[in-house]
Amino acid sequence: MLKDGIGREINYLRISVTDRCNLRCEYCMPPEGIELKSHGDMLTFEEIEAVVRAAVRLGIGKVRLTGGEPLVRRGMAGLVRILREINGLEEISMTTNGILLTSDAAAELKKAGLDRLNISLDTLDPARYRNLTRGGDVADVLRGITAAQAAGFEGTKVNMVVTLPGSHEDVEMMKSFCAREGLVLQTINRFSLLKRTTETESPHDFDRPLPCAKCNRLRLTADGYLKPCLFSDIEIKVDFEDIEGSIRKAVEAKPVEGTSCSNRSMKQIGG
Repeated sequence: MLKDGIGREINYLRISVTDRCNLRCEYCMPPEGIELKSHGDMLTFEEIEAVVRAAVRLGIGKVRLTGGEPLVRRGMAGLVRILREINGLEEISMTTNGILLTSDAAAELKKAGLDRLNISLDTLDPARYRNLTRGGDVADVLRGITAAQAAGFEGTKVNMVVTLPGSHEDVEMMKSFCAREGLVLQTINRFSLLKRTTETESPHDFDRPLPCAKCNRLRLTADGYLKPCLFSDIEIKVDFEDIEGSIRKAVEAKPVEGTSCSNRSMKQIGG
């Protein structure tokens, strides 16, 4: 069992498999985009597998595959299949924007052993979605949700980042949609990495960033750094000669409370 300096049990690893994305959401990156890492800087599937095996030996029970957008990286079902063979790994999930979640892709991920999906969708209004994502088509996401349902995924969550003001109609429409489609709505009040605060308060019960006292996670960036806290610049480069040692260092470096992160964007961390 992994525990940090104040006794928090660390059992959850979020893995960014790429810093690339097929959307340009206005709360996630500037209009001009961000400087991308080269393909040679990205962890290979074999390296990701090695990190997960070491993490599971130390007590990590679940992993989430994120990005960027994970499905822009080829062979994601193959990675899921590799991770599914790790004894002791209880759950593999993925967060996706749903654009590339075709019927074939969803079926392949399910067959490979992916347990759960979170699909990002901030509004059902086509024009508003196009503006928020700088060009995305909400119909693609809705097709992705249908594909996930057809593939047999259950308990699929819709991650809705709520941008205030003017969110009431969007939230009510999303509540009705999720209830009708058997989806779990997860509203997330927009926040900044530079300051651990959300936007203005509202009458809706939005989810906030995970309280520090309950944080049970580490993050692995696509270029091979362990990040113990979303709201911190602390990073530990994975030493592939001593992966367990790197993980322990990251857990030991986990701050009591996060404050801000200025060295990476959300897209480079994976949420």
